Amino acid sequence: MPNVSTYSFTDVNATINCPGYGSYSIQGEGIGDMTVSKTTDRSVHDVASDGSVMVSKIAGNNGSVAINAQQTSSLHKFLQGLFNYCWQADTSAWTTISMTIEAPKMGKTYYCSGGSFTKEPDEPLQSQGQRVAWQILFADIQRIQL
Repeated sequence: MPNVSTYSFTDVNATINCPGYGSYSIQGEGIGDMTVSKTTDRSVHDVASDGSVMVSKIAGNNGSVAINAQQTSSLHKFLQGLFNYCWQADTSAWTTISMTIEAPKMGKTYYCSGGSFTKEPDEPLQSQGQRVAWQILFADIQRIQL
Protein backbone atom coordinates (compact mmCIF):
# COMPACT_ATOMS: atom_id res chain seq x y z
CA MET A 1 0.00 0.00 0.00
CA PRO A 2 1.41 3.44 -0.88
CA ASN A 3 2.30 5.96 1.79
CA VAL A 4 -0.48 8.57 1.94
CA SER A 5 -0.40 11.89 3.76
CA THR A 6 -2.93 14.70 3.96
CA TYR A 7 -2.75 18.47 4.24
CA SER A 8 -5.43 21.01 5.00
CA PHE A 9 -4.99 24.76 5.36
CA THR A 10 -7.83 24.60 7.90
CA ASP A 11 -5.36 22.92 10.28
CA VAL A 12 -3.13 26.02 10.25
CA ASN A 13 -3.70 28.62 12.97
CA ALA A 14 -2.03 32.02 13.25
CA THR A 15 -2.13 34.93 15.67
CA ILE A 16 -0.96 38.46 14.90
CA ASN A 17 -0.21 40.64 17.92
CA CYS A 18 0.78 44.26 18.51
CA PRO A 19 0.98 45.41 22.16
CA GLY A 20 -0.57 48.84 21.56
CA TYR A 21 -3.27 47.67 19.15
CA GLY A 22 -4.41 44.14 19.99
CA SER A 23 -4.36 40.67 18.50
CA TYR A 24 -6.20 38.72 15.83
CA SER A 25 -6.49 34.95 15.51
CA ILE A 26 -6.58 33.61 11.97
CA GLN A 27 -8.40 30.32 11.64
CA GLY A 28 -9.57 30.45 8.07
CA GLU A 29 -11.82 33.51 8.25
CA GLY A 30 -11.19 35.64 5.18
CA ILE A 31 -7.71 34.34 4.41
CA GLY A 32 -6.83 32.99 1.00
CA ASP A 33 -3.27 31.93 1.70
CA MET A 34 -0.19 32.77 3.72
CA THR A 35 3.50 32.36 2.87
CA VAL A 36 6.48 32.46 5.25
CA SER A 37 9.69 33.50 3.48
CA LYS A 38 13.24 33.78 4.81
CA THR A 39 15.27 36.62 3.28
CA THR A 40 18.90 35.99 4.19
CA ASP A 41 20.96 33.68 1.99
CA ARG A 42 22.75 31.29 4.37
CA SER A 43 25.76 30.69 2.18
CA VAL A 44 27.78 32.70 -0.32
CA HIS A 45 30.77 31.62 -2.43
CA ASP A 46 33.63 33.94 -3.30
CA VAL A 47 35.74 32.60 -6.16
CA ALA A 48 39.35 33.81 -6.44
CA SER A 49 41.19 34.27 -9.74
CA ASP A 50 42.86 30.86 -9.27
CA GLY A 51 39.50 29.13 -8.76
CA SER A 52 39.80 28.78 -4.97
CA VAL A 53 36.41 29.03 -3.33
CA MET A 54 35.83 30.72 0.01
CA VAL A 55 32.48 29.72 1.50
CA SER A 56 30.79 32.08 3.94
CA LYS A 57 28.20 30.82 6.42
CA ILE A 58 25.84 33.74 7.07
CA ALA A 59 23.64 34.20 10.12
CA GLY A 60 20.24 35.81 9.93
CA ASN A 61 16.64 34.84 10.54
CA ASN A 62 14.88 37.81 8.99
CA GLY A 63 12.12 37.36 6.47
CA SER A 64 8.49 38.09 5.75
CA VAL A 65 4.99 36.73 5.96
CA ALA A 66 2.65 37.41 3.03
CA ILE A 67 -1.05 37.26 3.84
CA ASN A 68 -3.70 37.31 1.11
CA ALA A 69 -7.02 38.33 2.63
CA GLN A 70 -10.46 38.74 1.11
CA GLN A 71 -11.06 42.47 0.71
CA THR A 72 -14.32 42.41 2.72
CA SER A 73 -12.98 40.24 5.56
CA SER A 74 -12.45 41.14 9.20
CA LEU A 75 -8.82 40.04 8.72
CA HIS A 76 -8.28 42.74 6.08
CA LYS A 77 -9.99 45.32 8.32
CA PHE A 78 -7.75 44.31 11.25
CA LEU A 79 -4.59 44.57 9.14
CA GLN A 80 -5.65 47.99 7.80
CA GLY A 81 -6.31 49.20 11.34
CA LEU A 82 -2.99 47.76 12.54
CA PHE A 83 -1.12 49.48 9.72
CA ASN A 84 -2.81 52.80 10.55
CA TYR A 85 -2.01 52.40 14.26
CA CYS A 86 1.66 51.57 13.65
CA TRP A 87 2.05 54.42 11.16
CA GLN A 88 0.55 57.03 13.49
CA ALA A 89 2.15 55.73 16.71
CA ASP A 90 5.57 56.66 18.02
CA THR A 91 8.44 55.32 15.90
CA SER A 92 9.29 52.84 18.68
CA ALA A 93 5.99 51.03 17.92
CA TRP A 94 6.83 50.48 14.23
CA THR A 95 8.44 47.06 14.77
CA THR A 96 6.28 45.70 17.60
CA ILE A 97 4.22 43.27 15.49
CA SER A 98 4.66 39.60 16.34
CA MET A 99 3.06 36.52 14.83
CA THR A 100 2.77 32.85 15.70
CA ILE A 101 1.84 30.35 12.99
CA GLU A 102 1.05 26.79 14.02
CA ALA A 103 0.75 23.89 11.61
CA PRO A 104 0.45 20.95 14.04
CA LYS A 105 -0.32 18.28 11.41
CA MET A 106 2.95 19.24 9.67
CA GLY A 107 4.76 19.45 13.01
CA LYS A 108 5.81 23.10 12.54
CA THR A 109 5.47 26.32 14.48
CA TYR A 110 6.80 29.69 13.37
CA TYR A 111 7.59 32.47 15.85
CA CYS A 112 7.96 35.85 14.14
CA SER A 113 9.00 39.04 15.94
CA GLY A 114 10.13 42.58 15.17
CA GLY A 115 7.48 42.98 12.48
CA SER A 116 6.66 45.99 10.31
CA PHE A 117 4.60 46.45 7.17
CA THR A 118 6.36 46.93 3.83
CA LYS A 119 3.56 49.22 2.61
CA GLU A 120 -0.17 49.52 2.39
CA PRO A 121 -1.38 46.94 -0.13
CA ASP A 122 -2.79 47.62 -3.55
CA GLU A 123 -6.58 47.33 -3.39
CA PRO A 124 -8.48 45.99 -6.39
CA LEU A 125 -11.83 47.62 -7.16
CA GLN A 126 -13.77 45.67 -9.77
CA SER A 127 -16.98 43.75 -10.41
CA GLN A 128 -15.86 40.67 -8.48
CA GLY A 129 -14.39 40.70 -4.97
CA GLN A 130 -10.67 40.01 -4.77
CA ARG A 131 -7.88 39.30 -2.31
CA VAL A 132 -5.62 41.96 -0.85
CA ALA A 133 -1.93 41.10 -0.39
CA TRP A 134 -0.39 42.25 2.89
CA GLN A 135 3.32 41.75 3.57
CA ILE A 136 4.91 42.05 7.00
CA LEU A 137 8.70 42.03 7.37
CA PHE A 138 10.05 40.34 10.50
CA ALA A 139 13.48 40.85 12.05
CA ASP A 140 13.41 37.29 13.39
CA ILE A 141 11.56 34.19 12.20
CA GLN A 142 12.17 30.98 14.13
CA ARG A 143 10.81 27.72 12.73
CA ILE A 144 10.39 25.06 15.37
CA GLN A 145 10.03 21.50 14.13
CA LEU A 146 7.78 19.62 16.55
